[in-house]
Amino acid sequence: MKKLLYVGALALGVLATGCGAGTDNTSGASPVAGEETSPGMSPSEMMTPMPAETGPAKLAVMTSGLGKIVVGTNEHTVYLFEKDKNGKSSCTGACAEAWPPVVSQGKPEAGEGIKANLLGTHKRADGKMQVTYNNHPLYYFAKDEKPGDTKGQKLKDFGAEWFAVSPDGKKVG
Repeated sequence: MKKLLYVGALALGVLATGCGAGTDNTSGASPVAGEETSPGMSPSEMMTPMPAETGPAKLAVMTSGLGKIVVGTNEHTVYLFEKDKNGKSSCTGACAEAWPPVVSQGKPEAGEGIKANLLGTHKRADGKMQVTYNNHPLYYFAKDEKPGDTKGQKLKDFGAEWFAVSPDGKKVG
């Protein structure tokens, strides 16, 4: 009986939060109540807290299974979204829940292996400053759980593919 109540409460919560306008979900995932979702992500996984920047964001380079990649806070992989154009993010709403933007309070800092001249920011619609690298807005992936995870690599989600970022500011792979 407890399990049935839990499932009912979860379904009610999904319905209450799943009210959105149209979708552009090309990942093959089944959206709930018009909401875009990431492949295989439950609503609770979409709410996974990602590293929060409480000051200037600091990027660095680390070696992963993909080779050298750019990482942000807590060595979480950062990604670029091929749908973004002219240094501006096109990932908002449910997209930004599954792919939280890398934000900075103040000028982002170049850690080891990062080219400071490629670092920048752009102001998101919510007023937060999103970090860019080589004019690509940067994001984390909510399903990356530990340093160096690259579960978002080459996923087609929210209308385009996602790629880890190389130290020279280009997509990996």
